[in-house]
Amino acid sequence: MLRSLIFDFVVPILLFLLLRSTLRGFFSPSAPRRPSQPSGPPVSPGGELKKDPVCGTYVSTSVALRETVRGETVYFCSPECRDKYRAR
Repeated sequence: MLRSLIFDFVVPILLFLLLRSTLRGFFSPSAPRRPSQPSGPPVSPGGELKKDPVCGTYVSTSVALRETVRGETVYFCSPECRDKYRAR
């Protein structure tokens, strides 16, 4: 009786689960796709950071916009900040 119960109910359930798992591997994507994020300007690691005098953002000196004002180099994060600084 126990043997009949195992072969009639348990084995078919186990075979069904094995088949379902195998088919899921073939028909589902291997990894969820994430939307690509826009990349910013390339920044070299370990670069020096300077504070934008207009908005206060710290920007890498390797990608910042530079302006020499009264003999001092000032760094900006964007053309908008540079233009606001010039308008002062």
